[in-house]
Amino acid sequence: MKYIASCSFGKDSLAAIHVRMECGEPVDEAVYCRIMFDDTISAELPEHEDWIHETAIPLLQSRYGISTTIVQADTNYVRQFYTKFQRGKWVGYCYGWPLLRGPWCNSRLKMRPIDKWQKEVGEYTAIVGIAADEHKRKDRKGVEESVLPLVDYGITEAQAFDICRRADLLSPAYNGGRQRLGCWFCHNQRLGEFRRLRREHPVLWKRMLELDNDARRRFTPTASVHDLERRFELEERQISLFE
Repeated sequence: MKYIASCSFGKDSLAAIHVRMECGEPVDEAVYCRIMFDDTISAELPEHEDWIHETAIPLLQSRYGISTTIVQADTNYVRQFYTKFQRGKWVGYCYGWPLLRGPWCNSRLKMRPIDKWQKEVGEYTAIVGIAADEHKRKDRKGVEESVLPLVDYGITEAQAFDICRRADLLSPAYNGGRQRLGCWFCHNQRLGEFRRLRREHPVLWKRMLELDNDARRRFTPTASVHDLERRFELEERQISLFE
């Protein structure tokens, strides 16, 4: 039986690999699903994207002897955003922003390529980086069939940070207090992450505003991207008044 680590190159998945290897338990391979915003821009924050390919993947190979398989959909976020419905009440309209529940981005950009890869790789046991204090994630359907090293050894999210930091496995994207990584355009992010994206990566924020011009629904249930832009502008004006 092969043991394959599902790796996002965030703190939990890398800590899970490190802990398992430290305990003498096998990790035969890592698999990473690369999601693209468009044909050239990754869904990862630029600093995380560079670190994955220039540092993390080579380090897994050189230090642990673990090769990384990259799977990727044959489409991207922007292309799917503008794909038009072929049937139903929205026929002729583009997909636009994903819904909070059952988002097309998860099924089209992540699950489809992973499902295709799973059919090709055959039988294996998945190693998943879920921390011991992530109670909701531990109870999700299908997780019981996986190996959860952090749960098995009682390692919390905070401890996963420490493990990766000591092992030089912590992405620079965590700098400045960021706690979680993911697609920079994800509608499930906290408001502070969009505020930070706008400040640190204005070109990416501009791309979101451009998509928002063509969306038929709001980005979140309560706000469009332009609503967020106006809010952030107002905040900046208020701050400048007191400086």
